[in-house]
Amino acid sequence: MLTLTAVLHPSALDARRGIVRLHPTVFAGLGLAVWDTVRLTGRRTTGALAAIAPPGGDPRAVLCDDLVLGNLGVTDGTVIEVEAAATVPAVSVVAAADPQVVAVVDPTVLRTALLGKVLTAGDNASLLPQDLAPLGAFDVVGARKRLAATLGPAWTSMLLTITDVSPAGPALVTMATVVGWQGGTTTTGSATPMVVPTSAHAPTVADLPGLESQAAALREWLDLGFHHRDLLARLGTKPGMGVLVTGPAGSGKGALVEAVTAGLGARLMRAWAPELASLDPTRAAEQITALLSEAAHTAPAVVLLEDIDALARRDNPSPLLPVFLTAVREVVAAGTVAVVCTTSRPESVAPELRAPGTLDHELAIPLPDRAQRRRLLDTMTHAVPLAPDVSLDDVAGRTPGFVAADVIALVREAGLRAAARQRDVASPTVAKADLDAALEVVRPTAMGGETLDLAQLSLDDVGDMVSVKEAVTEAVLWPLQYPDTFARLGVSPPRGLLLYGPPGCGKTFLVRAIAGSGQCNVLSIKGAELLSKWVGESERAVRELFRRAREAAPTLVFLDEVDALAPTRGQSTDGGTTDRVVAALLTELDGVESLRDVVVIGATNRPDLIDPALLRPGRLERLVFVPPPDAVARGLILKAAAKSVPLDAAVDLAALGERTDGYSAADCAALIREAALGAMRESMSATTVTAAHLEAALTKVRPSLDPAQVASLQAFAGRREERGS
Repeated sequence: MLTLTAVLHPSALDARRGIVRLHPTVFAGLGLAVWDTVRLTGRRTTGALAAIAPPGGDPRAVLCDDLVLGNLGVTDGTVIEVEAAATVPAVSVVAAADPQVVAVVDPTVLRTALLGKVLTAGDNASLLPQDLAPLGAFDVVGARKRLAATLGPAWTSMLLTITDVSPAGPALVTMATVVGWQGGTTTTGSATPMVVPTSAHAPTVADLPGLESQAAALREWLDLGFHHRDLLARLGTKPGMGVLVTGPAGSGKGALVEAVTAGLGARLMRAWAPELASLDPTRAAEQITALLSEAAHTAPAVVLLEDIDALARRDNPSPLLPVFLTAVREVVAAGTVAVVCTTSRPESVAPELRAPGTLDHELAIPLPDRAQRRRLLDTMTHAVPLAPDVSLDDVAGRTPGFVAADVIALVREAGLRAAARQRDVASPTVAKADLDAALEVVRPTAMGGETLDLAQLSLDDVGDMVSVKEAVTEAVLWPLQYPDTFARLGVSPPRGLLLYGPPGCGKTFLVRAIAGSGQCNVLSIKGAELLSKWVGESERAVRELFRRAREAAPTLVFLDEVDALAPTRGQSTDGGTTDRVVAALLTELDGVESLRDVVVIGATNRPDLIDPALLRPGRLERLVFVPPPDAVARGLILKAAAKSVPLDAAVDLAALGERTDGYSAADCAALIREAALGAMRESMSATTVTAAHLEAALTKVRPSLDPAQVASLQAFAGRREERGS
């Protein structure tokens, strides 16, 4: 047994997976091998798997995540006891969680989430699967997909309480372990019921800020069908009892239906379409028929089928689709039961589902804008004690692309971090630092990974480039901030602009600064990402990109290296793929369908390769040249890059800017970075970066600008100015 100091591990790589990291000398002292079980004792005793700590760490430290610290009942920096323990397989494990989680997470999926974790009764555990230790073949990817589809994006931060472990822990969960919910089914019992009745604590419309108009429309449709059928009959019409609700994952589609159903006093019966699609077709057909039949006998009732695209897919329909369509049409025609289907991928839904007599109505839930995110934060934090330094306006500005589930996950993650800091505090609060840390972990799930890394940047962080920033502000931020002014003056705002200039001169950084303003959602595409070898897939990807942009409006679409996506037509040798992509892009930018509250920015260092039709008015009509920085601009860029670097008082960045002819903005940033690394090489305890370090960096970081390319781009800019005048 050794006495070590518990230290909060800053890395999120193995967070909440039941792992602690120890120095190699500790491994030798305890006779451990990697992934052996260790027993940890603080105020409580718990167990974990042991892994090697990163090199250079304190040999007396045991690196723990916040979950392990909580299970130990200690705070960061507390001395604990660590000893080797025999790896004992758990025979059975019982867990407790929120009733809604228990209702929808099958015990088999729960076992997969706990597989490979060392548990003790009274521990908290996460649903994040143990995917680091070599524990044999099991379906981690499948478990992640099922948990994400069932619980939404917030599943990664949900915690369970382990109420019983046999034999008494620490014990390792294996494939032979019987896992179950407290008071519910186990992995050896029957499957989780397909139907989930309305919760006693159903949300209300007031709990769903920003969805008032959608709730009113859905309530009107259902209320007419349930309570005013005679009126509709006198008017010679029938109620439309089929509804398709679309919107990003986690945007509150299910909660909206639940709130409206509860408000009407109807019964809600919900099923998950991917689970139906995974069953044997005969059994699945029986489940569908039984579900709709039970709803018909308990009318008024609403049948909610979530993620219906799994059952009614356009390109690869399930064998159940004909049975499902027939059953839904019969129920909808009878008019006593409403069928509501939800999907986050409406483009993938079979058109038969939207045919008259099936799902007659369609309701779209857009991504929340900044004001709606602020209201969401108000709602989600009404019971959270916030510290005085917390600004919800600031958090709303830093969360473009976040849906309701992301906001819930953000608040929960911040609360967990606050709890880890203040275990012994009588009146704990959630501070700005907790929310900042949570923002590094919780990412917007609805944007499909196509978002920029939104650091806390603004246009003030961009050195010099005054005329460029002015042009970008007018073309991008004004249409998003002042749409009423454009409408009052009777003009349409610019559709987009093209940033062109030498490599490394700040085009992408400039867009990141605009995105950091928080005024819009951001979709970022690197030119060739949309191209596919399959016929029609590239054009479909372009259409899907702009469909998502319209749904997420106000949106900034950033096309980096746009010359790879839209080269001049008629010159390609790829069978016409790029020509069709250019045509699709031109149509989306200035076609029949309006592109409202969407601004497109393209960036390139080869504007001469772009199809001229893309650069005409109504498309990327503003061409902004981002020039290589001059001496004054280089000094300002060096100052911006060194804003957080402790420079010696003798350092003159303005003079250094004059000496760096031929350096791009990226070169200037690299120069500051290399000088800081030079200071670290001299001493890891260095506190300042001196002029000598900058002089040494000048010998290593050389200018990257190509004079010939710069001259060519300047000539292109000159020709554009002459043509414009």
